[in-house]
Amino acid sequence: MKKFFGDDLFLDTPSAERIYAKIKDLPIIDYHCHLPPALVARDAGFSGIGELWLAGDHYKWRAMRLCGVDEKYITGGADYREKFMKYAEILPRLAGNPLYYWTHLELKQIFGIGEPLNADSAARIYDAANEKLKKMRVSDFFRLYKVEYAATTDDPADELKYPGRYGTTEMRPTFRPDKAWTFDGEYLRRLGGAAGVQIAEWDDLFIALCRRLDDFAAKGCKIADHGFSHFPGAYAGDAEARALFRRRDSLSGEEKEKLFGNLLLRLTREYGRRGILMQIHFAVDRNVHEEMFRRCGADSGFDVIGEAQDVRDVAAYFDRIPDAERPETVLYTLNDGNLPALACLTGAFRHVRMGAAWWFNDTVEGIRRNLATIAEYSALGTNLGMLTDSRSFSSYARFDFFRRLLSGYLGGLAERGEYDISAAETVARDICYDNIKGVLGL
Repeated sequence: MKKFFGDDLFLDTPSAERIYAKIKDLPIIDYHCHLPPALVARDAGFSGIGELWLAGDHYKWRAMRLCGVDEKYITGGADYREKFMKYAEILPRLAGNPLYYWTHLELKQIFGIGEPLNADSAARIYDAANEKLKKMRVSDFFRLYKVEYAATTDDPADELKYPGRYGTTEMRPTFRPDKAWTFDGEYLRRLGGAAGVQIAEWDDLFIALCRRLDDFAAKGCKIADHGFSHFPGAYAGDAEARALFRRRDSLSGEEKEKLFGNLLLRLTREYGRRGILMQIHFAVDRNVHEEMFRRCGADSGFDVIGEAQDVRDVAAYFDRIPDAERPETVLYTLNDGNLPALACLTGAFRHVRMGAAWWFNDTVEGIRRNLATIAEYSALGTNLGMLTDSRSFSSYARFDFFRRLLSGYLGGLAERGEYDISAAETVARDICYDNIKGVLGL
C-alpha cells in the first residue's frame, strides 16, 4: 500500500515520475481565477484556516450540505473554528472527491501537515495551521506556488484600481461582460457611467463595452471571458437588434437570445482585432434553488450541470466569424457528455481549442477523461493546461493535482511503448507553461 499522499501520488510508473520531475516546479500562469484584487493589492493576511478555506468556497459548502451539516456552519453565523470542525468531520466521507485531494495537498504543501484531516485530528491541525498562517500573507502564497501571472475576473463597469505587479506576480484583469446580457436598466446606467456613454440605443451599449475593453487593455488585459447556459440558436441582424433593444423590457426569451447573439458576434470580432484570448464557459444552470439563492446569493453552491450543448449551434457561431478575424478561443463545457463532439469541432475552425476540465469535472477521472478525449479527437499538445477558477489563495495546489494526473496519463502512454518519453516531457511542459505563456505573449 502506498503512503498517504506520498510524493508518488498518481505517479504509478517510472515514466510518470520522470515527466513529473520536469514540470512540478514550473511557474504558474493562472489565466482564469476569481481572486479578490483588493486583497492582493494590500497583501492581506488571514484570521486562520477557517477563513482561508470556508469564507467563500462553494465547493466545500456544497459538500457540507451533502453530508447534512446545518447551514449555520456553512454560510451562517457560526465562527470559523466551528465551521472548520464541521468540515473536518465530513471529510472522511468524501472518498474520491476532489476536495479530499485538494484539502490534503494544501495541508501538506502549505502547512507541512501529512496526516489525514478528520474529527480526531481537527483541533490539532487547526491550531498548527493557524500558527503558521499568523506569518503568512497573500504574497507568501504566490511565492510558495511560483505564481507568475494571475488573471482576475472583472466586470466592464469595474473601476480597475488594482492591476499591476505585486512582487514576482503580475495581476491583470479579465473582461467579463455577462451582466450586459441582462439588459438591466440599473446595470446599463452603471456601465454607461464607467464608459462615459449614455446607453439609450443598441449601438450605445456596444460603444460603451468597446470603450471599457480599451480601458481594460490599457491595464494589461489579455483575456475576455463569457459564461452562459448555451450558445445562441439565432442571431439578430444589426437593424433588428436596434429595434429589439428599444423594447428590451418586454422581450421574449427567443428575442433576448437573438439580441445576445448579435452582441456576442460583435464582441468576438473586437477581441480578434485586439489580440485578446476569448474563453467561453457553457452548459451550466445557475441558482436552481430559489430559496437558498435568496438567502445566500450567487456562487454559493446551487449551480448544476446543464444540458449538453448542441454542437450545431457551436459550429454555427464559429462559422459566422472568418478564421482571420477569430480570436484565440477556449471552450469549457460543464456537461462533458458530448466532449468528443466538441473536441472534434476544434479541428473545423482555426484558433479554437478545448479547455481544462471545468468545475464539477475537475475530478481525478474528469481530468483524465478530458485529457484522453482531447488527445484522441483534437491535439493535446496545444492545450493550455490548468487554471484555478477559484476565490481561494490556497487553491494553487490544484496545479500540482493536474500536473500529477497529466504526468500519469502521458507516462502511461510511454510505458506501453505508445509514445516517445522525450516528446512526453516536452509536451507536458508545453501544456503546463509554454503554451499559455505564448498565447498571452508574456
